[in-house]
Parts: sequence; C-alpha cells; structure tokens
Amino acid sequence: MSEHEFKVGDKVTAIYKTGKYIGEITDIRPSAYLVKVLAVMKHPMQGDLHNPKQTEVSMFHQRRALAFREQTNVPMNMVRVYDGDIPDYKESLRVSVEKMSRTLTESQTEWNNKSLELLEDLAADYFK
Repeated sequence: MSEHEFKVGDKVTAIYKTGKYIGEITDIRPSAYLVKVLAVMKHPMQGDLHNPKQTEVSMFHQRRALAFREQTNVPMNMVRVYDGDIPDYKESLRVSVEKMSRTLTESQTEWNNKSLELLEDLAADYFK
C-alpha cells in the first residue's frame, strides 16, 4: 500500500511500467488508483520489460508514453504526492524524449541503438 492516503482530485506522480507521469487521481480502486495523465516525467523504456537491456528477445517493443488525459490504473505503491507546478504535457513529453535520447547516445550498445531508433520514430510521430 501507499504510504499516503490519496483522494480523488489529488495531484500525484505515478510510475506505470517504466514511465513516470504527473497526474490526477480520478478514482480509487481496491489495489490501484485511476490516474489521469497530465505530464510526462520519464519516457518509458523501449524493448521487452521482462528482459531489460536485451535485444535477443522474441519482440523488441516500441513503447509510447501515455497520452494527455489518458487514464490508467496504477498500483497504490507506485503513487506519490506531487506538489509542484504541472508542466505543459507536450513540452514535458519533448523534454523526456530528449533526456532519454541523450542517455541512449552516451554509449554505443546494441540495446541503446535499437531503443534510440524506436524513440526517434516515436518522436517523429509525437511532434509532427
């Protein structure tokens, strides 16, 4: 369980799969909060979640960030208080993509290169 008791309308950070978002709680479920996405703090990693940093997998997934106002169930232990200003969604998405791109270009590994290729494809779609 979360260390904090949240209520509908609270602003929170939420980790969903490998992405991190700023959002608003819209419902409370038995083991999760329904969170409406308002901004992106960390873009999800590319590839297979069960085999991170590996390219020899059955399918190397392209993972999109959750969309603006998209709602998702987030386990209660992955939700924390957020008390800062909420950035513009599109700008927060751009910053998170740029940050991940910089990280992926720091070293030339097969996983980094493949992830960067998928991320660049996503960026072309996000910002067209």
